[in-house]
Amino acid sequence: MEVKTKYRFAFTLCLLLFLTGVSVGLAAAQASQAAEAGVGMTDRVWIALATAATMIGSAWAASWAIVATGVAAAGATAEKPEVSGRVLIFVALAEAIAIYGLLIAFMLWTKI
Repeated sequence: MEVKTKYRFAFTLCLLLFLTGVSVGLAAAQASQAAEAGVGMTDRVWIALATAATMIGSAWAASWAIVATGVAAAGATAEKPEVSGRVLIFVALAEAIAIYGLLIAFMLWTKI
C-alpha cells in the first residue's frame, strides 16, 4: 500500500472516530437528560447512533472497495496503459459508496 493511501486511510479513520465520538457523546447526553426526566432512550438517541453507524459502515465499505479496485486498476494499467481511463471509473464508483453514506447520515442527522 502506498504511503499516501495509508495517510488518507488513517485520516479518514480518525475523522470517523471523531464524528462517532461526537454522535455518541450527544446521544449519551440526551439519554442522561431523558433518564432524569423519566423517559427511556428517545428517538434522537437512536437517530444519532444510526448516523454514526452509517458513517462508519459506508466509509469502511468504500475504503475496502477502493483498495480492491485500486490494486486491480494499477495492475491493469501497468500491463496495458490504454485502459487507465476505463479502470478509473471503477475506483470512482467505489468512492460513491462513501458519498452515499455521507448523504444518508446528513439526512438522518437533520431529522433530529
